Amino acid sequence: MQANTVLQEPLARWLPCGCTPVSLPSVCPRTGCALPKEVKSKVGEKVGLPCCHEIPSSESLSNYRVYWQRNTREVVLAYSEGKKIPDYDQYVNRTELDSKNLTLWIYPVEILDNGTYQCVVQNLRISQDFSPRVVCDAPVSLSVTADFSEPNITSNVINTTCESTEMVVTCSSYGGFPKPKISGFFNNGSLVWNTTWLHLNVTKDINLTCSVEYNGFVKSTSLLLTKTNDCIAPTMPPSYNVITATSIIFIIFLLAITLAARYFPRHACFHCSKNQDPMDEDEKESMKPPTISKMTSETSSV
Repeated sequence: MQANTVLQEPLARWLPCGCTPVSLPSVCPRTGCALPKEVKSKVGEKVGLPCCHEIPSSESLSNYRVYWQRNTREVVLAYSEGKKIPDYDQYVNRTELDSKNLTLWIYPVEILDNGTYQCVVQNLRISQDFSPRVVCDAPVSLSVTADFSEPNITSNVINTTCESTEMVVTCSSYGGFPKPKISGFFNNGSLVWNTTWLHLNVTKDINLTCSVEYNGFVKSTSLLLTKTNDCIAPTMPPSYNVITATSIIFIIFLLAITLAARYFPRHACFHCSKNQDPMDEDEKESMKPPTISKMTSETSSV
């Protein structure tokens, strides 16, 4: 922190004009303040932030003052007449300056390094009044990314019928930066995840994909969601009309049996008395004992 305090006053004199309200003023080209260049890096990597000025081969760093600042308040790295000024605490032993193109190298990159940096260069030899003149002042944006874990999809069945399977599906990923956007697809159709879980009614097997997007990087995982097929269709009770029709048919059947039982025995006996076989009558007559008439016996007696 002491290095930061020591540098502010001299640098305020180095940079006499500015176009943004910062504690250490900066200059802009006549065309105005340009949008910062964007550099992307991941946590743990080595990244180089380009400066807006390159020292000619006929000159050396001793003819310049070079100042790298972050978010207009933090000193990252500074050189004056070829001599390094003590690092700001956060960047101790993590920064390096290229002596020709003035690129700022940071290694290893940390999440806290994310932000906008500024390269300010003064030439100490070119002004006629021998006062330093700013020859370069340009911002560079560093976007730091920390990888997320591979998305993990889990499904939990909460209800099932023969028509569909109701389930809760979750997609989770950890450890990354910045905050990701979660999206997905199922059967080639887009899917919007408002949170990390979804409530689905699955009517057939579908392939679900969950994607985690962050700072231009994407990680995806797929899972086959299977509809449960071991359900038993419930037995539907017969309708009222079917019950009524069956009852009427049954009653008619009983009435027909009752009438038949009463009518056919009488009819059969009536016909059997009338249609007796003549052969039977003859047999009955033949079985009678012979009758001797009184007249015959009397005649014999005479």
